[in-house]
Amino acid sequence: MHIGMIGIGLMGHGIAANILKNDSYRLTFLTHAGNQPTNQLEAAGAMAAGSIKEVVEEADIILICVTGATQVEEILFSPDGVGTYAGKGQIIIDCSTSMPEKTRLFAARLAEAGIPFVDAAMTRTPKEAAEGRLNLIVGAEKETFDQLHPLLSQFAENIVHAGAVGSGQALKLIHNYVSLGYAAVMAEAAAQAQKQGIEPQRFLDVLHVGGGNSVVLERFRPFLTDKDISGLQFSLSNAAKDIGYYIQAYEDTPISSAVMDLFCRGVAEVGPSESVLHLTDLLAKKAKS
Repeated sequence: MHIGMIGIGLMGHGIAANILKNDSYRLTFLTHAGNQPTNQLEAAGAMAAGSIKEVVEEADIILICVTGATQVEEILFSPDGVGTYAGKGQIIIDCSTSMPEKTRLFAARLAEAGIPFVDAAMTRTPKEAAEGRLNLIVGAEKETFDQLHPLLSQFAENIVHAGAVGSGQALKLIHNYVSLGYAAVMAEAAAQAQKQGIEPQRFLDVLHVGGGNSVVLERFRPFLTDKDISGLQFSLSNAAKDIGYYIQAYEDTPISSAVMDLFCRGVAEVGPSESVLHLTDLLAKKAKS
């Protein structure tokens, strides 16, 4: 089976690397300035293509892993986009974080050409992507989901069929709201502990054995003890985008608005490409003693 892939970023690189471990799959990827280094992928047999047309023309499945709905729409429907060259029988999988309603519109438009469009929204981090241990929340017809499961299992540990197309993105936005909301609270709490002179290990130990224990706590742990961001390589700009999508798709509440404001401050004052973890340092400078 031939996979055409667009988006070899921090997450996409791990996806591609794990697909290539199985000799049943061949992979062609789009060369792009936003890609991570692809030397290892090419050494493993991946083929580089200079245009979307080259990626699509021999692919059985086209896999997209980019930033958000705007980028997905451009990749699909620009004059030289996937929709121009894809045909009946090919399947498009979108692993990006997008808008549920946009996803449904994309699917309806592609269905007119007989092309199934599947949302396979990801959770976890680039670390798990490299390990082939992502979580996927999939929106698709059950028959299509079953057909794609062997491919998805090459790079995902937990794969949930959320329902019809768009359901994957809908549940992903809710998941990210919870996860990023925890991260916002954790950053503020860690900043206040730092301001009060509490040693990071004591802070972590108390939360670990109490109500504060969580996956998010463990992702903060290496940063709080050693300034190591490997536990959560998720940028402030992506966090702001995802919370913005949540508010746009559902509703603006006092809590979602406060979380959004915090991430927007981080983008402005720390930098859009910096990890969410750096909110801790920003808030420590501003915390009241």
